[in-house]
Amino acid sequence: EPTVRTELMEQIPPIAIFLQESRPKFPAAFFEYLMPIVVRYLTDVNNQVRKAGQEALLILLEQDLVAQSDIENKVCPILLDLSAPDSDDEYKVEAVNIICKIASMLSRTTVEHMLLPRFCELCSDGKLFQVRKICAANFGDICNAVGQEATERLLIPKFFELCSDSVWGMRKACAECFMAVSYTTSPEVRRSKLSPLFISLISDTCRWVRQAAFQSLGPFISTFANPSSAGLYIREDGTLSIRPSAQDVNSNTCQPSNNVTLMSPSTNSA
Repeated sequence: EPTVRTELMEQIPPIAIFLQESRPKFPAAFFEYLMPIVVRYLTDVNNQVRKAGQEALLILLEQDLVAQSDIENKVCPILLDLSAPDSDDEYKVEAVNIICKIASMLSRTTVEHMLLPRFCELCSDGKLFQVRKICAANFGDICNAVGQEATERLLIPKFFELCSDSVWGMRKACAECFMAVSYTTSPEVRRSKLSPLFISLISDTCRWVRQAAFQSLGPFISTFANPSSAGLYIREDGTLSIRPSAQDVNSNTCQPSNNVTLMSPSTNSA
């Protein structure tokens, strides 16, 4: 019964946490018994079971309960099979969604060697716009996961494709993550390639794309600032923040907040 398998998946993470805490007594129980079930349920015929399996996998990865070797040898091959060009549409959409979500939890080497080539293929998927939409929405996270060199060599050309996609929702998603993509590149690429690309989005024929681009204009400009002098940095959740200088901290008797407002409503100066 699918409901039984779904319920089982929901119990896997707490069981795994218990085994982790009792590892001397159960040295290989998780890897021998539970991990194969999670991997198998990623391809279950029932949609609800697959969804429960995906959620269980993400929790296990967030809790750092899955060994890197298991990720490379068991999880990634399944995701690559499910996201293959000839895969079922529903499976492919789910697989690319998981790939984007787990990229930030894996080592840079694993992402670059195993998942990045497939992600680049999916960015050009001409059959399913839903696949391209997921890629566009998570583009900044993938750039952050692989670093500057791979971003400039492999991802920027794909980003250009998505920014000129015929579906306006794709271009809007690119505008929304533009700051995160820009933050990963060198100042030269930012100036020579991304600036003209951003101008095309801010002049787009669709008003929703233009609106998203205007909302990203300030954050995009901030990526041109020198972080050491401006104090601007990107937090783990992808939002722009300011790191107070040592002088500001010493001159303030109260403890400063980590989240500093870029401009107060009462500020008169530009």
